[in-house]
Amino acid sequence: MSDEFQRYQPAPVGIEIQQDGLCENWKSALLCVDIQYLNCADTFGVFENHRRSGVSESAIQYYLQRVDQAVVPNVKALQQYFRQCQQEVIHIRIQSLTEDGRDRSAEHKRLGLHAAPGSKLAEFLPEVAPIDNEVIINKTASGVFVSTNLEYLLRNLCISQVYVVGVYTNECISSAVRSASDLGFKVCVVSDATAAITHALHEATLLTTKDRYATVRTTSEVLTELKQ
Repeated sequence: MSDEFQRYQPAPVGIEIQQDGLCENWKSALLCVDIQYLNCADTFGVFENHRRSGVSESAIQYYLQRVDQAVVPNVKALQQYFRQCQQEVIHIRIQSLTEDGRDRSAEHKRLGLHAAPGSKLAEFLPEVAPIDNEVIINKTASGVFVSTNLEYLLRNLCISQVYVVGVYTNECISSAVRSASDLGFKVCVVSDATAAITHALHEATLLTTKDRYATVRTTSEVLTELKQ
């Protein structure tokens, strides 16, 4: 390109321009999926009325206890490490674009899942909520890759590997993991930072995922590997 031509090309002031537009260093990101009031807190959303949920009381109590005692503290530990290493922590949640939820997927309309913009149901659990300038992705379907621009975002951020945490293991987690794998990302599911409504569903999903779509590691194992 001639100097004469470049004179007429607008360029941002004070910003270093990456000439080739390519990623020089590929990084990892922590994907935190659906850890919000809609489906992670008693008396809210899915669990507002236990009898009407269609799920047994024992399953509900198992799930809520696992979220509180395993998922939240382990996700928090992983978030802290990723932040210390200046790696991306990306938060994914169910939230519609409209107050009445008319933009939701047919699946979410059928299931009655709706978290309106700015509602309590759309809020992240405070212990693992976004901080500072972290990315938030809103979705209205189970599959975050098929219903949002997450792939585009990860490529722009030079992310080649994702660690997936959150709920539910057999639904939104499984969908994200399989899509990420198909798209060429290296994927790790953190087994003790995820949860399903029953232990059997959780374990069955991990079994069908392990070494086919992703590696499966505990929080302790992930932190040990990342620190090496």
